[in-house]
Parts: sequence; structure tokens; C-alpha cells
Amino acid sequence: MKRVKSIAAVLMAVAMILAVSSFVCAEDVEKININTAPLEELIKLDRIGPKYAQRIIDYRENVEPFKTPEDIIKVKGIGPKTLEANKDRIIVE
Repeated sequence: MKRVKSIAAVLMAVAMILAVSSFVCAEDVEKININTAPLEELIKLDRIGPKYAQRIIDYRENVEPFKTPEDIIKVKGIGPKTLEANKDRIIVE
């Protein structure tokens, strides 16, 4: 019985460490302003390569600046999956 309690205590400690570390990592996510970021920064977004990064730049310069992060789906080829993958990283200031 002592062994079971010891194992349970270790598992609880590991779970707490993992919970805290994931919270700390979530706070350190790099924010990318899609209205000002250069191509090199935009390609850091998930599912965005050089071609789509250039489309983001072309859209903001030739059509209009992004008003909300959700506006990124107005760019040809960028859809809800890309928005969802980056929703915590995209800003528009």
C-alpha cells in the first residue's frame, strides 16, 4: 500500500510540473503582427510558407490592412485551418 501511495505522489508531482510548464510555454508564444511583419517573420506562422507570406504582404499593401486576426482568411489560399493553427500568435495593431 505504501508503494501505491508513493507512485501516486510521484505521478501527481509529474502532472503538476507538466501543467505548469505548458502554461509557461503558452505565455512565451511569439506574436506576429500581420500588418507589419516582413516575409521572414510571417513564415514563422504555422502553415505559412514564402508564397502565402507574400500574399499576406500583397493583401495588406494593395487591398487594405487587416482589421482583425480573422481577416487573414481573406487572403487567397489561407483558410480556417491556418487561422486556427495561428489564432494565438496573430495580432493586428
